[in-house]
Amino acid sequence: MSSSPRLGFVQCISPAGLHRMAYHEWGDPANPRVLMCVHGLTRTGRDFDTVARALSGDYRVICPDVAGRGRSEWLADPRRYIVPQYVSDMVTLIARLNVEQVDWFGTSMGGLIGMGLASLPKSPIRKLLLNDVGPRLAPQAVERIGAYLGLPVRFKTFEEGLAYLQTISASFGRHTPEQWRELNGAILKPVQAAEGMEWGLHYDPALAVPFKETTPEMVQAGEAALWAMFAAIQGPTLVVRGAQSDLLLRETMAEMQARGKQVSTVEVPDVGHAPTFIDPAQVAIARDFFLGT
Repeated sequence: MSSSPRLGFVQCISPAGLHRMAYHEWGDPANPRVLMCVHGLTRTGRDFDTVARALSGDYRVICPDVAGRGRSEWLADPRRYIVPQYVSDMVTLIARLNVEQVDWFGTSMGGLIGMGLASLPKSPIRKLLLNDVGPRLAPQAVERIGAYLGLPVRFKTFEEGLAYLQTISASFGRHTPEQWRELNGAILKPVQAAEGMEWGLHYDPALAVPFKETTPEMVQAGEAALWAMFAAIQGPTLVVRGAQSDLLLRETMAEMQARGKQVSTVEVPDVGHAPTFIDPAQVAIARDFFLGT
């Protein structure tokens, strides 16, 4: 089993033109069984390295860097950093993979993209794991994320950058120094500064543009649309919640179970937003859902 993924690129389209999306591929490229793992708002496909290693014997695992992050190109129009654009990009990627059906593991934003795609008639998504996200996003968590999104942070050293990322990722729960390094190493990139080389974040700061332009009325309309999408999902859905999550509240998870069709839930203890699925017990949750009967 490979310890590192193969890197691929696919050309996608938006109203502002073409952009390249990167994806990290694990396992046998001829395996018709595909697992798509899609990351959160400011993360990359490398967040799923542990899950991908664990499941790449059973699946061809595909972990994209969503547009504007990681190895993917930044969008010409930052107002396209929205879920409908990301759904369109994922349809293009699935076409590239030459399969009709995929299973989907979406963390936070990646879960919203999965909900958008899974709600469509003739959706390619067979099973959907939503990691700490649902149709209702608690406002205090959105404010917490908005406070650091798009800040022009720079670090003199890689270690300084890791320390900063560990601070804003504290809700991920306990990890060893090695695990923090693996999780956050891909989030940093070298940047040329006046005094020489520094370290910055891998994503387009303009991701904050649609975030900051969102009005309370848009939030309300968006939530109604997400509930309608969620109710339209036909296949088995597992909602995973960090027991201390400030984004996916316990009441929302209960409402998802009541309003969805084939919804099961599980809470991960001692974790907020969001479980990283590095811990073997968390990996087992994904394995049982996707590969269990």
